[in-house]
Amino acid sequence: MAKTVLPPELYLNRELGQLDFNRRVLALAEDRRMPALERLRYLCIVDSNLDEFFEIRVAGLKEQIAAGSPPGPDGMPLDQVFKRIAQVTRELVERQYAILNNDVLPQLAAEGIRILRRTKWTTAQKAWVRDYFFRELMPVLTPMGLDPSHPFPRLLNKSLNFVVELEGKDAFGRKSSMAIVQAPRVLPRVITLPRSVAGCEHGFMFLSSILHAHVGELFPGMTVLGCHQFQLTRNSDLYIDEEELRELKSLRKALQGELSQRQFGDSVRLEVADNCPRRLADALLLQFGLTDQDLYQVNGPVNLVRLLQIANKVDRPQLQFPPLVQGVPRELTRTPNVFDCIRRGDILLHHPFQSFAPVINYIEQAANDPQVVAIKQTVYRTGAQSAMMELLMQAARSGKAVTVVVELMARFDEEANINWAQRLEEAGAHVIYGVVGHKTHAKMALVVRREGSALRRYVHLSTGNYHSRTAMLYTDFGLFTCNEEICADVNEVFMQLTGLGKASKLKHLWQAPFTLHQRVIRAIQNEARNATAGGKGRIIARMNALLEPEIIAALYAASQAGVSIDLIVRGVCALRPGLPGVSDNIRVRSVLGRFLEHSRVFYFHNGGAEDVYLSSADWMDRNFFRRIEICFPVLEPRLKRRVLREGLNPYLGRDIEAWEMGADGQYRFHKGKRGRAGHAQNILLDLLAAKTGA
Repeated sequence: MAKTVLPPELYLNRELGQLDFNRRVLALAEDRRMPALERLRYLCIVDSNLDEFFEIRVAGLKEQIAAGSPPGPDGMPLDQVFKRIAQVTRELVERQYAILNNDVLPQLAAEGIRILRRTKWTTAQKAWVRDYFFRELMPVLTPMGLDPSHPFPRLLNKSLNFVVELEGKDAFGRKSSMAIVQAPRVLPRVITLPRSVAGCEHGFMFLSSILHAHVGELFPGMTVLGCHQFQLTRNSDLYIDEEELRELKSLRKALQGELSQRQFGDSVRLEVADNCPRRLADALLLQFGLTDQDLYQVNGPVNLVRLLQIANKVDRPQLQFPPLVQGVPRELTRTPNVFDCIRRGDILLHHPFQSFAPVINYIEQAANDPQVVAIKQTVYRTGAQSAMMELLMQAARSGKAVTVVVELMARFDEEANINWAQRLEEAGAHVIYGVVGHKTHAKMALVVRREGSALRRYVHLSTGNYHSRTAMLYTDFGLFTCNEEICADVNEVFMQLTGLGKASKLKHLWQAPFTLHQRVIRAIQNEARNATAGGKGRIIARMNALLEPEIIAALYAASQAGVSIDLIVRGVCALRPGLPGVSDNIRVRSVLGRFLEHSRVFYFHNGGAEDVYLSSADWMDRNFFRRIEICFPVLEPRLKRRVLREGLNPYLGRDIEAWEMGADGQYRFHKGKRGRAGHAQNILLDLLAAKTGA
């Protein structure tokens, strides 16, 4: 089938859309209705997001520019995209630090939570700092003078460093005007002071402030003319060479070799304190092969992510979100045996409003149940500490057939997943690394249990990872079922991942990279046909990102056929809604709040059948064509109603807080009539949290 080619002005740029998403996150930090420590946390989240944006997206963009790659669907030349990124990011960073310095820190100080500035230290604080420097810092610092026998040190990605200007001669008679001091990563970036010294309930100092105060101690007999912090961001994307992979015959070994070099990728961005003299900044840019467009000057610490330590250390409930008390579906309370519960009917979990504990319990009972003969599970992100992985190892040691498909290429979780893969193998589990070239992003856990003279299969499917911590922070849906056709589909996907052969036709699951893209397009086109024939055409889709050009083209065509389309897209959306004659019937909303919106929910009216699907996949090229993904139906009518009631309707009301995109691609905040009480997540907290049943 020939691809639909649309004019570039009908697509929005991905990179600029990602920066626009961070603008919306920053607005949460700016919102004075938010608890003070949570505002600080949002500032840190923006900083972390920007780090990854430069490490991956900007690094990749630079490589494309160097290779002379053509523009994306939006048609913007790549060098112009890069220039626009630099402009928008500077505006974003300036606003970020202004919120920190002029609003959030003063608000925290009024609550007795202070960052003590070097220019205002008391005599007692200066004495404490001096003692701390000689006791904790001096022994681990290694100043490096720059001269012909001391080349510029190799700096780790995002490490904290200081460029020091010097005057005079050292003990060997060397006259060097510049030195570098690296702050080892073992040192805390934020130091807590005793209350008696701080003069407030919670007093903190930056490591950089302490080093600035005593940097002269590192260069005895010389005069320090200036000391300025800086941070270098490097390309952190991993590349596995196919030739190397063939030689090693192990993805794990090839990846382990790459991980050791991740911290030393190509330079991408230089951040310096805004009081750093331009001549020093220029010298650093030259050293790292960067240009003015890669330089970012900040009014504060060069890595705001470190301030998360304050948000995590301070226990002040009135300055934080209320504790989350999670509910449990009524169906899981009728009997302690989870398999008995599932046999009575499918069970839907809605995290984090409902607990992730039933999913852990499902694997725990499978590990301990003598009737269970096999467990198969995918692992994308699970964390360095994981009760679920421990249970899978326990099941393997007890003699059950345990198969775990571990995605070693889950970005920034590679090392944790390599460690789990090794431990699982040592415990006797069969560990598979999926398919080279296709990340295994599907979330599936299949249990095979002997019941009487037959074997029965149970599955858990999810839109999110098997990660206990993120299940408290991300919105996701999970489904327990023993529907034999769905179980057979899931087993078939596992057979593809672990074995060889052609893909068989699945009865219910839509699977990437084979059928998901075409099935989504067919479902969209079906709504268009129904609307053209005078019937009702209705699509509601909720996801993290919408980028795939063919899907966007199909949505435009459906809108022109009269289909009413609501898109709830948390992050980047390349589709323009509300364009006359093109997308008049499409509305795009972005909802951000306490929890990271992570669910993928797709609704198609389908002539009244009202098809509801949950998925691990966003509508992006990578999810459709370069990943193993599943999209699974919610078949039971009562659960369909729940997904609509909880997963879609709360996000669409006119009195709901949301960001709405205009035809110009710009988002405008719709405050809602009920303030924060009208936020979709708060509605769901009232509906589900701490309640049994739904």
